[in-house]
Amino acid sequence: MSADIGEVWQRGPIEGVPALLQPLAHALLQAVEEAERYTENFPAELLWQRPADVASVGFHLLHIRGVVDRLFTYARGEALTADQLKELSAEKEINKSIQASDLVDAFRQQVNRAIVQLQNTPESTLTERRKIGRKEIPTTVAGLLFHAAEHTQRHIGQLLVTVRILQSKI
Repeated sequence: MSADIGEVWQRGPIEGVPALLQPLAHALLQAVEEAERYTENFPAELLWQRPADVASVGFHLLHIRGVVDRLFTYARGEALTADQLKELSAEKEINKSIQASDLVDAFRQQVNRAIVQLQNTPESTLTERRKIGRKEIPTTVAGLLFHAAEHTQRHIGQLLVTVRILQSKI
């Protein structure tokens, strides 16, 4: 369905996603649409700027893709790979050869993989225990999945404000 028909949650259920996980799917898909809309034709020279020392648009786009990847990995009961740890370290690095559209596309692809995982997550597993990182912080499958969605939404909000501030100066 088209983005001009209200927000994602207003368009009905996402096919194959269990009822209890629908809000997560809606939030992640909404984040993709907002990232696409607010970074459309975003000037490359602004991607890594940090007005008032806040995080750059580039950082937010890298970070939200990585957060979804990492938290969904933990939800599957898996440890992070060496590549995921490398990507985590690289989130703060400036890469002037990349465009906002490349970062949004990578985020969209990650959300598409997340939706497939949600479709394959039985509701009966949501209270299963999971651990995060080397410190093995205790949580559950539901805790990880919900945090991925809310953390993504938080960064989308910050990204939108940063985009507006930067674009108001040009």
